[in-house]
Amino acid sequence: MDTEKRLYEATVEGDVRVLQELLQQDTLLLDRLTLTCFNETPLHIAALRGHIEFVRLILAQNPQLAVELDSRKSSALHIASAKGNLQIIEMLLVVNSEMSLACDRDGRNPLHFAAIKGQVEAVKEMMHVMPRAALGTTTNGETILHLCVKHNQLEVLKLLMDIKWCWVPSI
Repeated sequence: MDTEKRLYEATVEGDVRVLQELLQQDTLLLDRLTLTCFNETPLHIAALRGHIEFVRLILAQNPQLAVELDSRKSSALHIASAKGNLQIIEMLLVVNSEMSLACDRDGRNPLHFAAIKGQVEAVKEMMHVMPRAALGTTTNGETILHLCVKHNQLEVLKLLMDIKWCWVPSI
């Protein structure tokens, strides 16, 4: 079985042991991923599947993967935010908090994803780390408040309204 297929299968399963074996055989394996045109990196898939230890190892080996975007211009942080996986969100934010501001092809940032999916704790964490992400608008001009109403996420809306300081522009 070729290396890329083994890596993909290990990623889907969250098999850290296989990832470690592959990295021992080829220490540049994850580095080369940033040069290819994959739809999703192993980090995207691991974030989707909630494989915390797999994400930890990938970020330790190649933190640059945190800024890679998939074909929809989504980062691993977009995916982890939609899934509400706090441990993965925290790891990704430590590596690069600026990814909180990255927009997908529809202009949605990771905070938008968390709000749309009603991931209250994820919204709290991202607001704590990068509150200005709440000021972003989608390509349709929708704010995070619009998205909360549109997707019937009233608990997130209430949380955002309770964080009054985030809506006041700094002087």
